[in-house]
Amino acid sequence: MAHSFLLEPGRWLIQGSWLERDGMPISIKGMTLVAWNRDNWFTMATKLIFPGSDRPDISLQYKGRLHEGERQYTFLLQHSVLGQVEGEGWIGLEGIVQRYWAISDRQRRSGFETIHRLSENTYYLSSGIMAGHFLINTMEAKLELQPTNP
Repeated sequence: MAHSFLLEPGRWLIQGSWLERDGMPISIKGMTLVAWNRDNWFTMATKLIFPGSDRPDISLQYKGRLHEGERQYTFLLQHSVLGQVEGEGWIGLEGIVQRYWAISDRQRRSGFETIHRLSENTYYLSSGIMAGHFLINTMEAKLELQPTNP
């Protein structure tokens, strides 16, 4: 079974929890839109909200390129918390792994994501952001592909 997340255009709903050091899990919801153009460039836009909380939303704008026939890609990301970010991803048989690092960041922040396929239309996301050697937050969420309207 080939991946439908990232490798195909689509709209994905996100629902899960966010955890920070010494804190209780917080509910998180959001959406990711994935689009591709003819030159093997993809864009991905994600917005995350914290229902019932006064926390600000998090937005992420990706632009990346996957060369035909390859399983690795690079991307640039504009992250509303981390600022300008660079990253790389690997496409495995059952999951996609991404790692990224904030550019010119005094806190040396970086992050990772593992996106594991549960079914063609459902994935499980586990991610974290680090400052230096310390984990500062994690997120666990389910991604569900939304049907397209005819």
